[in-house]
Amino acid sequence: MTRFRINTQRMLADLDTLRSIGAMKTGVVRPAYSEADRQARIWLAERMEEAGLEVSVDAIGNVFGLPPGNEKCILVGSHSDTQPEGGWLDGAYGVIVGLEIARASMEQGGPRVACVSFQDEEGRFSTLTGSRVWTGLISLEEADECRDGTGMRLGQARLERAGLPEAREVSTNRFSAFLEIHIEQGPVLDTTGERIGVVENIVGIRTEKMSFLGEQNHAGTTPMHLRRDAFQGLNRFVSIVNDRLAEVAAAATVWTVGHVDLHPNANSIVPGRADFTIQWRDADDARLERMTEIIYACARETAGSLGLEWQHFGCDLIAPTQSNATLVEAMAKAAENLASGLWRRMPSGALHDAANVSSVLPMAMLFVPSKGGISHNFSEDTDRADLALGAEVLAEVVAGLQ
Repeated sequence: MTRFRINTQRMLADLDTLRSIGAMKTGVVRPAYSEADRQARIWLAERMEEAGLEVSVDAIGNVFGLPPGNEKCILVGSHSDTQPEGGWLDGAYGVIVGLEIARASMEQGGPRVACVSFQDEEGRFSTLTGSRVWTGLISLEEADECRDGTGMRLGQARLERAGLPEAREVSTNRFSAFLEIHIEQGPVLDTTGERIGVVENIVGIRTEKMSFLGEQNHAGTTPMHLRRDAFQGLNRFVSIVNDRLAEVAAAATVWTVGHVDLHPNANSIVPGRADFTIQWRDADDARLERMTEIIYACARETAGSLGLEWQHFGCDLIAPTQSNATLVEAMAKAAENLASGLWRRMPSGALHDAANVSSVLPMAMLFVPSKGGISHNFSEDTDRADLALGAEVLAEVVAGLQ
């Protein structure tokens, strides 16, 4: 093992600078392909060059900092785009830690390390777009047809590259492993007082759009016992499904009825249609399948009891992802060395680029606490001491992987 020491003050200073690009209140507004995102990627490329890394920005917009030469190396990174109203650490922390580890290792003769900021992780156009394209899970041509909420095509948005180098692709074959560090985005570490999470798996996600169809009618003249109220169907469904899913749920199992759209959504009309989404997450495929059966059964039961029609439109599936066992053990050892008794093994309830990269490279992740478990919010924050410790743990892992 060739040990090297990262400069945590330099890392935090870079993180503060990145935070200033697109800053809004205490958070950041830097959606993929926005002007703030382009400026952030220009700045990242400049910092990588200053560190002696060779910069490659591929066609989708992923920014790589590569050590000179063609030998295989470790890849460390995350994403630097944000939600429309995002926190300052989500993704950005992992990018800057990757930069610091690559820079410090090069300065001190450590292992070969590359860093990356994947594009559009937050899904302005698609789910984890940059890492999906890079790993070949979708083609660039398919990604180009994705549209954001305004109808803009990704293929149009990615053409604005002023200040960035000409597109150059980076092969996945350049790398031996991928490591990602991230804020937890949940309350576990914060509430237990632990400082490091070693991520054993990333949950699978199933999402489906459904509808209850009833009869639109006058809200003042339709007796309650004669109504076929689509919204009351949704209300009953949510109550039933909450009880039934709780019977099969593990500690980290979650489900959410999210987007809801009533038609015609008027004060004096009994709703004739309720469109909604339901999403369920777990790290176990068998449990996800059982949850699917329960959700469908609850919907059928609800529709039958209220004289409604139930429709569903196909389930969007993202399979659970297992971290590489050898890398997990290396992270556990480093966590125990630097944060003895203050770390745990845990799942990730959020999706990350690491899930896609695991299809082509051994992958593992580390978490640091999120204050109050808050993320995707301007108030997202983590103690600077925890940010520094997480980076030091990951650097020790990297030092042991040569």
